[in-house]
Parts: sequence; C-alpha cells; structure tokens
Amino acid sequence: MKKILLLPLAILLFLSSCSSVQVLSDYNKETDFNSFKSYAFYKTGIDKAQISDLDKKRILRAIEAEMNSRGFVKSDNPDILISIFTKEREQVDVYNNYWGGQWGWTPYYWGGGLGFGFGGSNISTRTVGTLYIDFIDSKKKELIWQGKGEGHLGRFKNIEKKEMRITEFVSKILAQYPPKVMATQ
Repeated sequence: MKKILLLPLAILLFLSSCSSVQVLSDYNKETDFNSFKSYAFYKTGIDKAQISDLDKKRILRAIEAEMNSRGFVKSDNPDILISIFTKEREQVDVYNNYWGGQWGWTPYYWGGGLGFGFGGSNISTRTVGTLYIDFIDSKKKELIWQGKGEGHLGRFKNIEKKEMRITEFVSKILAQYPPKVMATQ
C-alpha cells in the first residue's frame, strides 16, 4: 500500500523538478544597491555567450522588461552594466522500477508459468541550462551582483513557449536582486 501512495508523490516531484528553475545569487556586501538607477547591456560580455543570437535577444528583452518594471532606466551613461553567460549540459536520469516479476508467460518457471509484478528500467536524457546574469558597477568596473538560474530547457515546439521559459528564468533570477542584506547580530 505504501508503494502505491509513494508513486504519485514521486511523479509529482519529478514533474515539478523538470519545470522549476533553481536560483542562487551572490553579491559584494560592501555595495550600496540603492544608489543604482540606470543600466546598459555589456556587449563585450554578451557577445561571448555561446547561444544563438535569437536567444540572446530573447534573454535581453526579458531582462529589459524586468528592469524597466522595477523603475530602472536604460542609459548611455549607466550605473550598472549587465552581462550574461550561459552553460548547458545533458543530464541522464535512470529509474529502476523493480517491484517483483513481470506479467506474462515465462520459460524460467518449471515448464512455463505466469509471473506477477512490475519491473524494468527507464532511461531519459534532458538538457539542463544555466543562465548567469552579472551586474557590473560601471564606474568601478567590478562585479557587484551575480544571479544564476538552472533548470530543464526542454524542446520547444513553438517560439511562445520558449520565450515563456526564458522569461521564467530571468524573472526568477532577478527576483534575487537587490539582495536582502541581513543585519549582523
């Protein structure tokens, strides 16, 4: 009975892990993040990102929309330069489902017989992508904040779903900015 209850839970956890974006961020704790009001994209860094120009544009549009919604202004003389970096890797998942024998006639029993249960292994591969968004103090020319989002990329049948996934990555990463600086006790 416990196995039957655990199966739906395992499926739910697997499906939620496929669609979620895991986010981390890091920052320079000596930075006054309230002083930044304007931004520009750091073309030199963005050009090095190893993704298609179309995906770069999608990411930059999503960042721009998020920054504008927070009151930042795009400027030729910015406080912050924004750069991106990407990685991707193939992940192989192996699921063993041995709960007993298998249904059907089998020659391994005396003279053949009927076995019962479930069994087998499932192997699947998926692409896991990582997007880094870097904020650089334009005056000091140093990294002040970095957000990282990692998640399943999927194979998109239409552009709208791909753009939605990119927007999800960007919004979850930028939800970490500005950092919540904890008071020392």
